[in-house]
Amino acid sequence: MTFYVENEAELPFDFPVLEVAKLVGEKVLQMENCPYETQVNLLLTNNAGIQEYNRDYRQIDAPTDVLSFPNLEFDTQSDFEGAAQSEADCFDPESGELILGDIIISVDRVVSQAEEYGHSRKREFAFLVAHSMLHLCGYDHMEAEEATVMEEKQREVLNQLQITREMQ
Repeated sequence: MTFYVENEAELPFDFPVLEVAKLVGEKVLQMENCPYETQVNLLLTNNAGIQEYNRDYRQIDAPTDVLSFPNLEFDTQSDFEGAAQSEADCFDPESGELILGDIIISVDRVVSQAEEYGHSRKREFAFLVAHSMLHLCGYDHMEAEEATVMEEKQREVLNQLQITREMQ
């Protein structure tokens, strides 16, 4: 898996951002049985930056913690068969990797939510990456049943990686 990380917020974390993002991303894809090598773009920004993206792409003029922009359309979550049919649009011609999409995370929200929930910044960051990776695999949480499924999958990913709320 290739993660391209751009940090325009310049907030230093006390954990290796790329390593944690890749670890979480690979675990999600393993659990979702993704048959491809993949690539994801990750932008770390601040509240003002993510508010701009939220306004421009979702018509919501407010900051949020994470935004996900999938490159694939799924009829069924994690059914990657459609990717092969759209090869020209879905695969990087140089690396051959499946381009899953883009993730934008507000580092301001990582910090404030970690504090609010009483866990580490690493745990909050990992949670947001897991959440967004599931979106990139076709999951959503607009309905209560969908939210329950996503919450359970996020919890399972982080538990398997031993990135828990108790971890500091």
